[in-house]
Amino acid sequence: MKNDYGLSIWGDGNFLIDGETVNVNHGLSPSLLEITRHIREQGYKGPLLLRFPHLIRKQIDTLFGAFERARREFKYSGKFHAVFPLKVNQYPNFVESLIEVSGRRRYGLEAGSKAELIIAMAKTPLGAPITVNGFKDKEMIALAFIAAKSGHNITLTIEGINELETIIEVHRECNRDASAPITPKIGMRIRLHSTGVGIWAKSGGYSSKFGLTSTELLEAYEMLRQEDLIGSLAMIHFHIGSQMSEIGPLKKALREAGNIYAELKRRGAENLHAINIGGGLAVEYSQHQPSRNYSIKEFANDVVFAMQEIARQKGVEEPDIFTESGRFIAAPHAVLVAPVLELFSQEYHERSLRLKPEGQNPPLVQELYDLYRSLKRTNAREYLHDALDHMESLLTLFDLGYIDLEDRSNTEILVNLIVKKTVTLLERENSDELKRLQNRIQEKYLVNFSIFQSLPDFWGLGQHFPIMPLHRLDQRPSRPASIWDITCDSDGEIPFDPDAPLLLHDIDVEEEEYFLGIFLTGAYQEVLGMRHNLFTHPTEAVIEFDEEGEWSVTGIIEAQNLMDILEDLDYDLGQIDKSLKTQIEDSEHLNETEKQAVLGKLYLYLSENSYLKTIQSRLGGE
Repeated sequence: MKNDYGLSIWGDGNFLIDGETVNVNHGLSPSLLEITRHIREQGYKGPLLLRFPHLIRKQIDTLFGAFERARREFKYSGKFHAVFPLKVNQYPNFVESLIEVSGRRRYGLEAGSKAELIIAMAKTPLGAPITVNGFKDKEMIALAFIAAKSGHNITLTIEGINELETIIEVHRECNRDASAPITPKIGMRIRLHSTGVGIWAKSGGYSSKFGLTSTELLEAYEMLRQEDLIGSLAMIHFHIGSQMSEIGPLKKALREAGNIYAELKRRGAENLHAINIGGGLAVEYSQHQPSRNYSIKEFANDVVFAMQEIARQKGVEEPDIFTESGRFIAAPHAVLVAPVLELFSQEYHERSLRLKPEGQNPPLVQELYDLYRSLKRTNAREYLHDALDHMESLLTLFDLGYIDLEDRSNTEILVNLIVKKTVTLLERENSDELKRLQNRIQEKYLVNFSIFQSLPDFWGLGQHFPIMPLHRLDQRPSRPASIWDITCDSDGEIPFDPDAPLLLHDIDVEEEEYFLGIFLTGAYQEVLGMRHNLFTHPTEAVIEFDEEGEWSVTGIIEAQNLMDILEDLDYDLGQIDKSLKTQIEDSEHLNETEKQAVLGKLYLYLSENSYLKTIQSRLGGE
């Protein structure tokens, strides 16, 4: 039985299986294996991060399209806008692709820091919205005033009363002598009673980090009115958490925020015209069963209907709707490709047995061998139980000194082979015992990447990502797999989960390359990735398609070499170079010719990145 690795659940039509490979479902549908080999043939080693800008465009079109259809269906008079929160992915290859593919949508950017605000000011087309969230000092607020005076459509979201006081102060300073005072639009983040669900639910509710309480909201309104800035109040904003798997909490939050909007409008905030519903639109990461209980259509319909219903009940204009759905936009566009370096359970093969001549093996070892040779579906469960019982007896005999190390090795190999064969014979039985057996015989795949650098959400939050091999998909995978990264840390592992099993192929890495693809990694993983063991951001490449569907590789940025990594940590490269060179030149173990050869090899290694080379690269195949 072939395995599609849940592609029909999480893939959203972005990729397809064609024969033995997983292919991009766009243009002429190249395989990810073909793209990977093309890049590696140019000398790039280690893991690769592949970016697909057409998937960014697809997500933007899907989001805008859903809201456009909802507005038409409900005859909604408010407009729809969206901004991308830069905290989700600030890397230039992504941001520049985002701006390029979203031009006709007037898609904007959201900034949560001074550096992000500079990116937003430099990259956002004039007229497209910029929103500024998070805590701000006077300098950051002044930057927003500069953006407004430069022609940007920018909104400063108030997170606290002190921020509003600073906005008023900067407004006075910047517009004191201005012939035509210009002030950014002002938004108020509201602290809702409503909360989201899941890991990020704490973004909402009364105990959330951000937002104004009802009392602070009224105080802020009065401050704006007294300073004659009430005309700048244009938006209210809320966010109940990322990755909302259920739609119910959002509906409740929409009603709460909609009523606050209506109350402020009726109080006299005539230019208040928008509700920013934040992010939270979930990405389907699951490979085994859907985890999101709503569609994009339902999401858009619920937002539009709720806003319209409240506006009509309260007799106010229907607000423009803003979203900041960053994960939904960014996650699908990136695929991490990493080669398998080694399998750590390959010693359990029949060829590894060290059986003695007939009659010299302990009786229980001989019986294990006979069980293995005669195992079939009708007796598999019985023979399995016999084998496990024999193993306990043989290990006790070893502890007592009655059998030797070779006998113990033969015991471990034979029992492992019996368990593997039993799991294969009884694979259609979804019993708890078989799940436990899969866990027992799992293969450890050492993969050339760092979980801490490339999948920090798995390490920190237990967020799973779809994983599948790039090839051999016309063959049934048989190995329960856990994934080990190459860091020197026991947490650098994606363990086997019997309830959501990852099965991979039995391979010999000495003979063939085997690549794994880790999907939906385009949101947060790069910007949160850490340099544990000094493994840096992997080599990245942008895959473009022309009008004929042909693909090409652009925007390759190679992973940093060793000296660049050390320079980023503020090491004195000159001192390091001098120290290494002196050690070799002063060595008593090398002659002059050998010293020159060693120096040449050292400088070659210093020009490489931190990731390991595969068997094929060591043999000259990379």
